[in-house]
Amino acid sequence: MAPKVLVSDKLSETAVQIFRDRGIDVDFMPDVGKDKEKLAEIIGDYDGLAIRSATKVTPKILEAATNLKVVGRAGIGTDNVDKEAASKKGVIVMNTPFGNMITTAEHAIAMMFAVARQIPEASASTHAGKWEKSKFMGTELTGKTLGVIGAGNIGGIVCDRARGLKMKVIAYDPFLGQEKADKMGVEKVELDELLTRADFITLHVPLTDQTRNILSKENLEKTKKGVRVINCARGGLVDEAALAELLKSGHVAGAGFDVFAEEPATENPLFNLPNVVCTPHLGAATTEAQENVALQVAEQMSDYLLTGAVTNALNMPSVTAEEAKVMGPWIELSDHLGNFIGQMTDEPIKAINILYDGVVSDMNLEALTCSAVAGIMKSVNPEVNMVSAPVVAKERGIKISTTKQDKSGAFEGYIKLTVVTDKRERSIGGTVFSDGKPRFIQIKGINIDAEIGAHMLYTTNNDEPGIIGTLGQTMGENGVNIANFTLGRSAAGGEAIALLYVDAQVSPEVLKNLEATGKFQQVRALEFDVA
Repeated sequence: MAPKVLVSDKLSETAVQIFRDRGIDVDFMPDVGKDKEKLAEIIGDYDGLAIRSATKVTPKILEAATNLKVVGRAGIGTDNVDKEAASKKGVIVMNTPFGNMITTAEHAIAMMFAVARQIPEASASTHAGKWEKSKFMGTELTGKTLGVIGAGNIGGIVCDRARGLKMKVIAYDPFLGQEKADKMGVEKVELDELLTRADFITLHVPLTDQTRNILSKENLEKTKKGVRVINCARGGLVDEAALAELLKSGHVAGAGFDVFAEEPATENPLFNLPNVVCTPHLGAATTEAQENVALQVAEQMSDYLLTGAVTNALNMPSVTAEEAKVMGPWIELSDHLGNFIGQMTDEPIKAINILYDGVVSDMNLEALTCSAVAGIMKSVNPEVNMVSAPVVAKERGIKISTTKQDKSGAFEGYIKLTVVTDKRERSIGGTVFSDGKPRFIQIKGINIDAEIGAHMLYTTNNDEPGIIGTLGQTMGENGVNIANFTLGRSAAGGEAIALLYVDAQVSPEVLKNLEATGKFQQVRALEFDVA
């Protein structure tokens, strides 16, 4: 029997035809995604579900989806899919992360022009029969400094287009290396310098805990007078109320926003200000982009349902069913190793080196490497997955190398992950024990045996008496329960580390209290996605 796919949102007829041409039984019901009850009633008949943003794939829908194997999102955002529930259900979630990059970048450039030349206001005035030529004095983009926050896929295209407009481009991106910046023709700067130098600021980063309100009231006040701010990335990156006040005061000359903290945006502090251009999340709204992502998702879903090939999966590795049985714990380990490094590294990464020893060296190293790189990247970009991570790394000029060797130590196999920055090298090693559970076995060359928990605390210190007591007392005073801990040292009196497995996320206040003891060189709270 042919696989059966439901298209529950508006996809192009060409995309629907791809399913048919590949031998898939497809039902095109573009309005059913808005009807939760109807979708829940019929979803049990389908192997695949092709969606855009209108369909909400909730736990209730997944519970009713007794035959569902794959959800394909035509576009990059998957906030409308409960990925955790899908994973537990064994449903693959795919997206099309690269189909609308040019369209979104062009929209940001268009917004810059619109704000610089007050095009919407001038158009409205002229339509009203007025001829207010002297009222709409604009500014040129040529020769101005553009500050790009986030120089990845879309940000990189914006940089290229801006250079074509003869703008001077400066970029802030924690993962942008100097070599890559040189190739892009941009100047790599820190955020504070970007704020003080840029005539225009455009944002191209995902919304994470690190980027939320990256243009806060404090940071907006650091900008040069007359700056113009463009946000076509994600709502929540800018303190919209603070920006509105600075627009009213004249410190900020203008703003162009396609995304808002709350959407649909029917009310917003930026609305009805004369120097603000707003659009209703149109970044990907071109015929070409919508067609591209629709065609891609149809091809990806067909490939999986017919051959088992996995492309752009967000919640599973790209490995065969046979490999998954053996590699599952090692893929989990490589992700944890990368996540540890990602959370510990604040400066741009130049290189990632991975050593595979023993039994693991004969596995699908490409999948393991993708998992490790994704683990590193997702600390600042949670949308990165095993498929897109190598592309993101390459775009940032990060060199990835792998080495494999025969069994060389006490373990049947292990993985050692090392990152190189301009300031240091940082490494961590891990293995999978016979119980199938990943373990950290070496950090900074210091041997340990550490379980991996959802919430952990990492410290470094000089090896001296009282450290355990200080950790226990401080955590106890702050109501943090220690479930387990591991200690290690390079030598008596040398460098020492501690890795604590705690019951809840360690707050910034606890970290400050530990730092205030003066006994630790480094204190870091770590979070891991542990099944």
